[in-house]
Amino acid sequence: MSRGRKTIGLLAISVLLMTNLPVTVHAEEGYTYNYDWWEDVQYSPDAYEVAGVFSAQELELDTKLSAPEGLFVYGSMVYICDTGNNRILELEREAPDSLKLKRIIDSFKGDNEVTTFNTPTDVVATEDGYLYICDKNNERILKLDMDLNYVMEFVKPDDATFDQSMKFNPNKIAVDSAGRVYCIAANVNKGLIKFEEDGEYSGFTGASKVTFDWTDYLWKKLATQAQKAQMESFVPTEYDNLYMDEDGFIYVCTSNVSTEELTSGDAKPLRRLNLMGNDILVQNGNFPVIGDLYFESGGGFQGPSLFTDVTSLENDIYVALDKVRGRLFAYDNQGRLLYAFGGIGNMDGYFRRPVALEHMGRDLLVLDSLDCSLTIFVPTRFGELIFEAINQFQSGLYYESGETWKEVLTRNGNYDLAYIGIGRSLLRQEKYHEAMEYFLLKLDQSNYSKAFKQYRKEWVEEHILLLIGAFFVILCVPLAIGKVKAIKHEIDIADIFRQR
Repeated sequence: MSRGRKTIGLLAISVLLMTNLPVTVHAEEGYTYNYDWWEDVQYSPDAYEVAGVFSAQELELDTKLSAPEGLFVYGSMVYICDTGNNRILELEREAPDSLKLKRIIDSFKGDNEVTTFNTPTDVVATEDGYLYICDKNNERILKLDMDLNYVMEFVKPDDATFDQSMKFNPNKIAVDSAGRVYCIAANVNKGLIKFEEDGEYSGFTGASKVTFDWTDYLWKKLATQAQKAQMESFVPTEYDNLYMDEDGFIYVCTSNVSTEELTSGDAKPLRRLNLMGNDILVQNGNFPVIGDLYFESGGGFQGPSLFTDVTSLENDIYVALDKVRGRLFAYDNQGRLLYAFGGIGNMDGYFRRPVALEHMGRDLLVLDSLDCSLTIFVPTRFGELIFEAINQFQSGLYYESGETWKEVLTRNGNYDLAYIGIGRSLLRQEKYHEAMEYFLLKLDQSNYSKAFKQYRKEWVEEHILLLIGAFFVILCVPLAIGKVKAIKHEIDIADIFRQR
């Protein structure tokens, strides 16, 4: 932690000790945690608990799942790409802890020469009744109706912007409300491949910005051809996964980041793209959206968090899946970490090789490729309170939001965002001085400045007559005193002349 942070922290604590604002520091310890302002890990009551873990046995399948990769949720339906078995499982969730197999999709109807799948890696179901399937090693994206009739396919773009020497191996897809398809393909680092509804290729979008060091650039100019061949190329990074939210924005994640890039702030492992392909992800938290803040080796793990999938819930809350340590990181719409949980292991709530993440309402679903299972998490009361407080604030119920955050504090007195949430609630209720106390408690400088600005304005308005009077006294009294002295001086001089 920087010396500046320590100094500010000590000053804030000193001020708080002189106020009547209570400082609660108890919390139930689980495998859920967050980071405080000092970047220390603070354990928390669990925000999610396991509702069920489903493998081939629980799904009553004759054949065990093999290296599943793709996961999609539509309504109460769950679709799993059983990649190694070249099939897609259509499941229905009948209860929080129950999944029922509806059908196995391993072929489709049509006049195509090949009506089976070869390494399906992703699937999307749309409101207008279509299934889109990444048929990776058949080099196509299939569009089928719900009766599995062939509709059309999206194939390798016949365009100069796409390297014709490369195979078209689609890995992940998203489909918008207009039927446009956005695709991540293997070994393509120019961004998302975009197809129009009719299958026409319309270019790339959302390519990551290239970053490089000027010294490396100059050295490349002076280096020989052999030396250049051994150097890293300045190319955009390849995306791992994507998710389209209800507003049509696309979240993308990449695991192609280094510790040095994360430490310097150059890396952006998670982005939110608008229609122009620009990153609009808000990051107003104390820490960047990178998962764990510490990358020390231990327990067989090494390096930073690497996001392999992301999903977006209500109120722009989003959750990212770390494939290194098997953790899920939830952030609010300002990029503040709400909580992190999970891990690598063979117990319920842990994973061996997590590859895909989805949500159903507030519930989270995680697909494990090595364990060949699907885990469903449901929010605990603590997690529900956090959702409720954020939802109330977004709906304009500021007083109710503050009261809900107070209930969160009764369950976890170390939860920084609850103090900040109460402060924001008070700020919207125009209780600026009270809001300042909560912001000061958790060293939220930005919101403290907003509250102080409004408090100062309010104080000035309430004391304007006093200020005008004080200004009048400060300005006029010296003038009056000077005038009295001048008159007295003239009288004294006149008396002297009369005496003569």
